[in-house]
Amino acid sequence: MNRRWFPAIVLAATTCAWGAFERPSENERLRALGNLFEEPPSLRQLLTPNDDFPPIATPRPGDWLDEHPENGQTFEEYRDSGANRPDASRHIIYLLPIGDFPDDTSPPLADLRAYAAAFFQMEVKLLPAYATHDLEFEPRQNRHSGRRQVLTTSIMDFLQTRLPADACCLLGVTMTDLYPQASWNFVFGQASIDRRVGVYSFARYDPAFWKQERGKGYRDVILQRSCKVLVHETAHMFGLLHCTYYDCVVNGSNSMPETDAQPQHLCPVCLRKLHHALGFDAVKRYGELARFYGGQKWFEESDWVQRQLARMPSGGL
Repeated sequence: MNRRWFPAIVLAATTCAWGAFERPSENERLRALGNLFEEPPSLRQLLTPNDDFPPIATPRPGDWLDEHPENGQTFEEYRDSGANRPDASRHIIYLLPIGDFPDDTSPPLADLRAYAAAFFQMEVKLLPAYATHDLEFEPRQNRHSGRRQVLTTSIMDFLQTRLPADACCLLGVTMTDLYPQASWNFVFGQASIDRRVGVYSFARYDPAFWKQERGKGYRDVILQRSCKVLVHETAHMFGLLHCTYYDCVVNGSNSMPETDAQPQHLCPVCLRKLHHALGFDAVKRYGELARFYGGQKWFEESDWVQRQLARMPSGGL
């Protein structure tokens, strides 16, 4: 698959026959982070690894890195890659809902927009929904689940025709299940750096999709999972490859349990990459994320961010 395309969180129909993944050593993780003395003291403090950033776990059988070993991407490699960055003419993230978003099974689109704006510290605009017809985007029936799916590359071809002039990227979001090519079972999302478009499905985030009990807080589960895939895929739009150094929201994933076990946040290596691309105030970003998490009553994530802010000399905001 072209390296400029990212099936970022996927379940493959076949297993890759690559060499086994070897966890990076502490020295390799620090080398990936790069020379922090190039950064101002406040950012340097937030980028310094501590116990809130566990090294990436050894993959279990069937996990992403067990089936798709990756070499990782250091900060220096990222800096030299010439990845997509916003500029004066292309500076807005657009979200385009594709198809219906039923209230009882879908994440609230306004919350997704707000989360993306806080996470990336960019303007995020929600476009009017696009109503699809039954034969659009090369539909098929998944042979395992029996669910209707549409082809990611067909959607991305469509999205490129809708790319606004001031868009840094255009992200299609849908409640229809996705597949990236005939031999694959499904994909949660796929993005293209070169074309500045991506598409993400939230169909599998409802516990009922897996024939599980929804539970009292199932809508919160749907939103939290959807926020994860949204920022994971959008990070690829800025050239971040899968993280292989720490537990991170940009880790690859082969399953819903693997995704659920991953954190909501970026590790130090990926935070430094994103800061290099976007140039945000990292303390302000954490403050806005803390307010979002608090508003959603995501107390574990809120506490995590507050611990990062407490590392600052002022004790936070």
